[in-house]
Order: sequence, then C-alpha cells, then structure tokens
Amino acid sequence: MKNFPKTAVVVDSTAYFTPIEKSRYLIEIVPINVIFEGKIYRDGIDLTTEQAYQFLKKNPEDWATSAPSIGDFLTAFKKVSTQGAEAIICLTLAQSISATWNNARNAKEIAKKEIPGLKIEIIDSGTAVIGERLLALRISQMIKESKEFEEIIEMTENFKKKLRVFVLLETIRYVYRSGRIPKIASEIGVILPLKPILSVHGGKIKFKEATVSKEKGEEKIIEILKENFDENFPEIDLTYIDNSEEIKNFKKKISSLIPEAKISISQFSPIVGYATGPGTIGVGFFSK
Repeated sequence: MKNFPKTAVVVDSTAYFTPIEKSRYLIEIVPINVIFEGKIYRDGIDLTTEQAYQFLKKNPEDWATSAPSIGDFLTAFKKVSTQGAEAIICLTLAQSISATWNNARNAKEIAKKEIPGLKIEIIDSGTAVIGERLLALRISQMIKESKEFEEIIEMTENFKKKLRVFVLLETIRYVYRSGRIPKIASEIGVILPLKPILSVHGGKIKFKEATVSKEKGEEKIIEILKENFDENFPEIDLTYIDNSEEIKNFKKKISSLIPEAKISISQFSPIVGYATGPGTIGVGFFSK
C-alpha cells in the first residue's frame, strides 16, 4: 500500500504519467473510456496508447470516447482516502472539451456524505494532455514541499494563467472530428500545403497560425518558447503521434537553444489525438 501524503492528486487519463512518476508523486488516474466496435475499453487499463491508435486507424468511424463516470471518480476518491489521504485535488480536462469536470464535481457531492471529513477540490485545468500533466506535476511538487491545501489551490490558479500549450498539426483533415470545424473545411485544408498551429488556453482551442512546412512550424514554436519561457519553472513537455524520431530531433533543437529547460516526452493521448491525427507535435510550458 502506498503511503499517501495528507493531500492526494487525482487526474483523468489524458494527463499521461509513467509508472515511476505515479509512484514518485502519488497520483491516482481515472481512465477515460474508449468505445470501439461496441466494446468499452478503459484508457491505460484495458487499452494501451498504441492499441488505441491501431483501433483508430482500423475503423475511425466506429471509434468514440466517453468521460469517466461519477462512480469512477468516487471510486478513486475512496481509494486514496483509504490509503491515508485527508484531502484531494482533482484536476480534469477543460469542461469546454469534456464532461469529465462535471462528473468529478458530482462525485465530490456524493463523497461529502460517504466520506465525511475528506476535503476535495475539483479544478478545471482549462487545458488537456500535456497542459493538464504539467499542472498535476506542479501541484504534486507543492504537496511535496508541504504547502497548505488552500495555498496550493490559489497557486494552481496562478499557474493555469501561465500555462501555454501549442499543437502543430501535420494536416487539418482530422480536426473536423472535434466538431470545431465542418468536414468540408478540413478537406479543403488537405489540399493546401499548410501546417496549422493551434493554441489551448483558458478552455479554448484557437487557431494560432499556419506555416508552409513542419520545419517552419517547429521554428515558430521555438520562437514562441524563447520569447515566453519562464526559467523559474523550466519544465517543457513534448508529445507526439507516430513521429518519435521527429520529436527527439525537436527536443534536441529546443535543448540547444534553451539549455536550462527540463524536457520530457510522451505520446499524445488518443482521447484527444483522434482529433489531431498522425504527425502531431504538442508543446506545453509555463510562460513569464
């Protein structure tokens, strides 16, 4: 059994963590569901990231996701409580993207009755994937530093304002799956030799700009990093879909220009990646 600190962290599975990280920071993950050909799979439990993308390639029209249920969150809250946690900070996908936040909030109301005395704060990350991951790591670090619960909540809101996430797409053709652009627009986008850059901030996904090549897109993101990177919070998270060599080379470019950066790499969560497509690169960091 893990020895939890007084405050535990609960996140949904779009915020990817390695087993070592989960053990080091004592993070409990609630899986989002993938529905494929009539069967429900729990992200990271019944289904690996690689398998999820294989399903997506096989039959994208019969691939869908659903938020963790109220019961899923309640189970997670009870689990960390039995392991010694007296308070929980639950961080979720932006409520504008998913019902995850709302289900976590409803689970909190039930927990008030079933686990009296357990303090729970539900925080809308305002972002997804690497952004949510960076916030969860920052919260975990503050817990490790023995900061008070209320102070952590207040500081997390400040970190949310500083958080920046940019996504460089290989093509715009997949974005229509998110419901944010019509399919015809994505089909026109395929014809044009452009690589879109999207920003994710404050719960909103916005078009930043488009570049003529992937290399130019990477150069633009590095330019943004150099202008905005806060060296006091040196974590930079990179994520990718089906382009592991490309992301390794991108990391080298960033390291050579920002040597103080602490850069980690993970695969893009298929829960969000289905709307961005193969070749996607994501970058998350804290701005000045």
